Amino acid sequence: MEAVQSSVDMLWVMLGSILVFFMHAGFSMVETGFTRSKNTLNILMKNLLTVAIGAILYFFVGFALMFGPSAFGLFGTEGFALLGRDDIGFFVFQAVFAATCATIISGAVAERMKLSAYIWLTVAMTLVIYPVVGHWVWGGGWLSQLGFVDFAGSTVVHLTGGVAAFIAAWKIGPRIGKYSGKTVNTIPGHNLPLGALGVFILWVGWFGFNGASTLAADPALVPPIIAKTLLAASAGVLSTAAYTRFRYGRLDASLTLNGALSGLVGITAGCANVSLIGSMIIGLIAGVIMTESIRILDSKIRVDDPVGAISVHGIVGLWGTFAVGLFDTTNGLLYGGSSEMVGIQTVGILAVIAWTTVMASFSLAVISIFVPLRVTTEDEETGLDFTEHGSQAYSMQDVLRGTGPAADQSFAARLNQLGDNPSVQKL
Repeated sequence: MEAVQSSVDMLWVMLGSILVFFMHAGFSMVETGFTRSKNTLNILMKNLLTVAIGAILYFFVGFALMFGPSAFGLFGTEGFALLGRDDIGFFVFQAVFAATCATIISGAVAERMKLSAYIWLTVAMTLVIYPVVGHWVWGGGWLSQLGFVDFAGSTVVHLTGGVAAFIAAWKIGPRIGKYSGKTVNTIPGHNLPLGALGVFILWVGWFGFNGASTLAADPALVPPIIAKTLLAASAGVLSTAAYTRFRYGRLDASLTLNGALSGLVGITAGCANVSLIGSMIIGLIAGVIMTESIRILDSKIRVDDPVGAISVHGIVGLWGTFAVGLFDTTNGLLYGGSSEMVGIQTVGILAVIAWTTVMASFSLAVISIFVPLRVTTEDEETGLDFTEHGSQAYSMQDVLRGTGPAADQSFAARLNQLGDNPSVQKL
């Protein structure tokens, strides 16, 4: 029976690893759909490279720093390249988490960060920044000794990635045309249905993200965690839809899609510690926080984040972590507990923000010595697909290309010609 239970547990963790890995397809689709078509290949390559770099570096260094024997509660010291470790399944599960943290930055710096600079920042994230935070919380470090709770990563994964994304986006500056004096200009994405597909992929992957963090196929724990994940995301959708309808007079599609992700990020820290009703409240509040955060970042702080990654992952990750101190059914403040847990959660949040801010700033400063952080104005206007990769994601010119003089006419003129063709049925 023990052998059977062990096999079932490992099967569940491996299934969770596959689901979390599949989330990178979701990130790619969300970022691609929410940005302009001329940068599609660049975004896809960033996400693909993030997974590959993250897996290799986490194997050699990151896993040991995160889960090796603790040095002063700050970082691990053994297990580099998995030497002396036989828990390979656990490594796989944690490796896909590491790549998830790093890829959060991709969306926030989309359309203007140089690919080589992004790669080096990914190296810093997966090599040192993320593993150290992970050791503090999950590897027996000082925060876990204090009693800090982050079951599946609202802080370890999302707040860490969100803070690094903010530092990078602020350092690089906004896209050309985003701000004109005091005016904030909208730069719409080119394919919202693709973004919606990405959200649904992420939602599915999150069942593995949270559910498999049990590290065992526990019938008493896994179903409630997945239920809370579902309810929090649904609440995030509904609160964002209602709030944007009230705030702006219309139900905003892109914000509502991010509302689902906000609910998911918000419940990640406490999915094993809060009630079903508590998960819905956390998701409802997460949607409103995300919506207002995007507005403040865009119009007040003027940090350009094309996909809302800073708000969805950073700000809502902060809320989800803090919410554990309120809604934890054992020690939460709203369940008769003292303010001690709220204080511990706050200490953890501030420590992670401070560490990530310092290390991300330092990493970008070092990277900028060797390579530019931002592409040139000409390259940005042309699009990073062509300037960074020498190709395009879409080749629509082939659809309307003809022969003779008509081939040189504009896109609009060709459409007009099609409309004048008697064989074309008019609607």
